[in-house]
Amino acid sequence: MVKSITARELRRHWVNHHEIALLDIREEGPYAESHPLFAISVPVSEIEKKLPPLVPRLSTPIVVYDNGEGYAERATARILALGYRDIAVLEGGLSAYALVGEVYRDVNVPSKAFGELVEAINHTPSLTARDVKNVLEDSESDVAVLDARRFEEYSTMSIPRGRSCPGGELLYRFFEAVPSPETTVVVNCAGRTRSIVGTQTLINAGIPNKVVALRNGTIGWTLEGLELDTKKTDRVSQPSAETSRKARQYATSWAEHVGVTLIDSSQLGRFAAESEDRTLYLLDVRDPEEYALGHPAGFSNAPGGQLVQATDEWVGVRGARLVLYDTDGVRARMTASWLLQLGWEVYVFDERSTVPDGLPVPGGPAWNPPQLARITIDDFQNLPGPKTVVDLARSPVYRKGHIPGAWFASGPELARDLRTVPGDGPIVLTSPDGSVVAMNIEDARESVSRRVLYLVGGTAAWVAAGHALETESRWLSLPIDVYKRPYEGTGNARKDMQGYLDWEYGLVAQLANDGVASFHVVPPVRKTSNLQ
Repeated sequence: MVKSITARELRRHWVNHHEIALLDIREEGPYAESHPLFAISVPVSEIEKKLPPLVPRLSTPIVVYDNGEGYAERATARILALGYRDIAVLEGGLSAYALVGEVYRDVNVPSKAFGELVEAINHTPSLTARDVKNVLEDSESDVAVLDARRFEEYSTMSIPRGRSCPGGELLYRFFEAVPSPETTVVVNCAGRTRSIVGTQTLINAGIPNKVVALRNGTIGWTLEGLELDTKKTDRVSQPSAETSRKARQYATSWAEHVGVTLIDSSQLGRFAAESEDRTLYLLDVRDPEEYALGHPAGFSNAPGGQLVQATDEWVGVRGARLVLYDTDGVRARMTASWLLQLGWEVYVFDERSTVPDGLPVPGGPAWNPPQLARITIDDFQNLPGPKTVVDLARSPVYRKGHIPGAWFASGPELARDLRTVPGDGPIVLTSPDGSVVAMNIEDARESVSRRVLYLVGGTAAWVAAGHALETESRWLSLPIDVYKRPYEGTGNARKDMQGYLDWEYGLVAQLANDGVASFHVVPPVRKTSNLQ
């Protein structure tokens, strides 16, 4: 029998810095409406896919919860089947937790709340969209605009004269982008967090330039009725040896001030040897393109700016140990300086050392797709009689294109909603690559008396075989699987954008009332740097 844990006991793990992973096993939509601070989103239908990288150690204490939907029993069975050994259900679920702790909206909340705390404590300088526009239009102004988001977000929409320089790259590429100390620098993102953290990164490092954030990012720009650019591709280039050396001096000075610890090969080996008893994340914080050209075995790519902005997308165990890697001595130090303030135990692998071969990393969770009920594209085409296709793609992916006639279904509610599928012929499950349906085929087969099969390779196999997709939607389940972020893409409603900003402004008060964050903002050195 799976044990239970109370909300108060769970919160004591966070306060005492003990390892624990809290899984919200609902869809992302309900999760984004309300969840505890350190909960991570792992829908019950995607446990086999999402959980292993987020929780790599099988003996990690894991807590699951829902909000009365009845997913907990299914979730614990699937987690146990992966080999995890320490699982508990949150007593009373989300509603019981809300009686003793704060619950939060949106996603990546710890990082966003921390960003608001950084601004409140450091009084991070910012300008309104109108003020920035006036500066940009002043022919005598010397100003550079650095967009701290991922390149894909920047290319979708950006403010005039902006260049892509993701947050983890800001100091690393800064002196290549802004050679003159007289240039005013504007850092922007879509909302607030990456603008604030990016601006404060440069201020903390002690660069001589005036640096300000675009207040409220592209949301603020849009709410002022100003026009955004689209499909821009301007990137700040890789630094030269000289500007990289200069950036490293600044990064080293700040990292030492914050207390970032460097480790060498032997210490990394010891951490790896202890990873059966202590969760260890090895993270390469360089740009994805650099990572793809080559990286140390065992290190996952987590670009530094995004790792600070959305730590819970890579690290699922609060209280775990993190080791960051780069080749330049800048990006890992600056990223670690923020993660340390976010309450993580984090180390930087000294770029002058060599990552040892064959690190003794323990075996992680294992899952093998079932061999029963699988069919190929040819089998699918040859199925006799009428058949019904049910698609477990994320709803935005489903809307863009799916096998003709396919119904959309929610993964967590698949067993329930399959009972409403019209007809009496076989049901064929698909998903983008076939992995999610393979994970859920057993639950699906047990829920209905009809024959249920899954398509090997999923919708990608259908397309690869030369077949067309359609966009007409058929909703077997409500599309609550994805939270529509009001700061991504274009065409967001004004009320949603303003509501998002209003929510962010209140996060510092929520943190204070909650009392479990263990954040600590280190103020910058209040003097002019002598680094050259």
